[in-house]
Amino acid sequence: MTQQVPPTEQSELSEPELTGVRNFRDVGGLPTVDGRRVRPGRLFRSGHLAHATAEDTAFLTSLGLHTIFDFRNAADQRLEGPDVALPGVRNVNLPLTDPADGAEFWKMVRDGDLDQLRAILSDGKAAGRMSASYRTIIKERTAEHSQVLHALAEDSVPALMHCAAGKDRAGLSIAVTLLAVGVERDAIEADYLESNAAHRRYKVHRTSDSPNAMSPEVMELLNPLFDARAEYLAAAFETIEQTWGDTDTYLSKGLKVTPETRERLRERLLD
Repeated sequence: MTQQVPPTEQSELSEPELTGVRNFRDVGGLPTVDGRRVRPGRLFRSGHLAHATAEDTAFLTSLGLHTIFDFRNAADQRLEGPDVALPGVRNVNLPLTDPADGAEFWKMVRDGDLDQLRAILSDGKAAGRMSASYRTIIKERTAEHSQVLHALAEDSVPALMHCAAGKDRAGLSIAVTLLAVGVERDAIEADYLESNAAHRRYKVHRTSDSPNAMSPEVMELLNPLFDARAEYLAAAFETIEQTWGDTDTYLSKGLKVTPETRERLRERLLD
């Protein structure tokens, strides 16, 4: 079942009605542990931009973006298409997953019948796979997250981060960025869980158009893959602590982010 998202000050801010871009939001307003807040208009997140309408594109252009970070891999881009071009905006593609990793699994998700889906997703296997993927990205994609943080500290804001659904890879990258500037963990989690809102959720792709392809049992099996769950983000935070001991060491040793770079990040992203 989809979790209920707690209301936050951020979620009460007005949002545009984008037609072809799901899960868009400004993370401005989130509080830091030292009493500051993320400055509105500096850091955005969303699903992919491949299906943006002309009106969506005009709105995105109006944000004055410097850089778009696209965390999709080549297989994602073939499935959904390239992002729309925004004039004057730098596009940086940093795949956080390998196209070959899990290719057979995701083919089964799209094409498999009920018995096949039960075999790969039932009894907590789907949720377990999601938590494992979050752990892997934290441990193995340190170079990519380091590149993002250094770019933001140098010149890349305002910035938009997205993947396919704007939930997992973008969600983790936003979380890492927010950790670096000292945002409260509860606020990071609340922002992450907002991806569960009905108007934000990624549309499930299934090859078959038969009634059984999207039956209640099929959707129940698939839900863990398309939910944002606190346990997934907790797995990422636990991996930071298990691997590096604490957040500061993760940032300094794992991501090679110096105290000076963190201060520049705070200057660029916080009020």
